[in-house]
Amino acid sequence: MPQVVVDVVLKPEISDPQGQAVLGALGRLGHTQVTGVRQGKHFVLDVEGTPDEAELKQIAETLLANPVIEDVELHLPGA
Repeated sequence: MPQVVVDVVLKPEISDPQGQAVLGALGRLGHTQVTGVRQGKHFVLDVEGTPDEAELKQIAETLLANPVIEDVELHLPGA
């Protein structure tokens, strides 16, 4: 059964307080080489048959993400 991965992250112009909190913690732990953190969501969808990219994009943008503030990236099998 094919799996499609959907990654959702806040758009670059949107403040990311969770990412900033992680960045601060990394600095306090001595990991100063990390200069930025953006947190997001990761979904793995099991798809029956051949994945329909247009349908999956619609699912991602209407259910899994808020397209006003989040960017969506689809990772289709074999791509």
